[in-house]
Amino acid sequence: MGCDRNCGLIAGAVIGALMAVFGGILMPVGDMLIEKTVKKDVAVNSSKIKVKQRGPYTYRVRYLAKENITQDSETHTVSFLQPNGAIFEPSLSVGTENDTFTVLNLAVAAVPHLYPSAFVQIIVNIFIKKSNSSMFQKRTLKELLWGYKDPFLSLIPYAVPTTVGVFYPYHNTADGVYKVFNGKDDISKVAIIDTYKGKKHLSYWPSYCDMINGTDGASFPPFIEKTRVLQFFSSDICRSFYAVFGAEINLKGIPVYRFILPSLAFASPLQNPDNHCFCTEKIISKNCTLYGVLDIGKCKGGKPVYISLPHFLHASPEIAEPVEGLSPNEEEHSTYLDVEPITGFTLQFAKRLQINILVKPGKSIGALKGLKQNYMVPVLWLNETGTIGDEKAEMFRNQVTGKIELLGLVEMILISVGAVMFTAFMISYCACRLKSVK
Repeated sequence: MGCDRNCGLIAGAVIGALMAVFGGILMPVGDMLIEKTVKKDVAVNSSKIKVKQRGPYTYRVRYLAKENITQDSETHTVSFLQPNGAIFEPSLSVGTENDTFTVLNLAVAAVPHLYPSAFVQIIVNIFIKKSNSSMFQKRTLKELLWGYKDPFLSLIPYAVPTTVGVFYPYHNTADGVYKVFNGKDDISKVAIIDTYKGKKHLSYWPSYCDMINGTDGASFPPFIEKTRVLQFFSSDICRSFYAVFGAEINLKGIPVYRFILPSLAFASPLQNPDNHCFCTEKIISKNCTLYGVLDIGKCKGGKPVYISLPHFLHASPEIAEPVEGLSPNEEEHSTYLDVEPITGFTLQFAKRLQINILVKPGKSIGALKGLKQNYMVPVLWLNETGTIGDEKAEMFRNQVTGKIELLGLVEMILISVGAVMFTAFMISYCACRLKSVK
């Protein structure tokens, strides 16, 4: 009888201990089971360029489903094309696509870069004069973004592209092919890009800067910690970027981590030595000492296109100094991703970038010969945003967040009940042993 009682007490203590231990491991095991828009009017005044922000003008993009989706069971990858399209949203815009702006003449500004020979510039200048083209022009929003027939290019007697636009060509095109890992063999590789257009490198930058790193930003490998650096590739600006943890955010009842694009991403090699291979010329960058802008001309057919944060946020003062009307603001002009840490899904994001054109004096170009210095002229800045809808957020809470919280509750209950059982049975066992000895 005494032995049966003692054995029962010991068994109860063991069961309690096992419940507590199981409660302690339940959470990590459970984790593994859940596997554009703002425009600028510009005008020259003395040695400075004045800009005036106008907008927003809003388009709905990334609404088309992926195409040509194919699975490769041997490499555990998925390949797809991302069709491009943009639908104007009048209700979210301050005007129409026919609103007119005084903007930089994109074709004229590109001439000194595309044709550095003085002789060729003299020839080209004949057509610029004949078409009455100047450094600035008036264009509608639709023309500026999606393309227009340039009058001076149309006069050139040999074959050159005559349609000019900030995003031309865009409609009826596709981005890719992307080939990404599905994570079937290794969950830590899910959504990571294996190749882009059949290559692992871009052929635009020297050394490791040319690598295609991370995902496309829509999702990341699961179980994200605050110390992780999120890498993602952006095809429209021809390089990979990274984001670092900034804050914990509650998004429609879903706890998310906000990762921000740091200022070091656009820093000079003096500030961030890892950026040395993004500096591909020494003159404009003043021997790679300027910061805050990125020359992407190599992936734009040699055109003088530079990317920065809006209003030259975090850029060298000498870049913004010749331009009046800028008001950089961290809250309005920074880029961030709100990522749910368990699944790795990006539930909200804001991609904010400014498109600039480098305008150089051209002694043989009548429209440019009056310039005394180089100008980094802002053309427009983009505020590409997205957030999970209310219906999807509720479903996410029910299917993911709610179950994680329930798992945590079960864990605490098991630990608590197990600890109480273990303590109670051990005390009872010791008391019975003491009584037996007496």
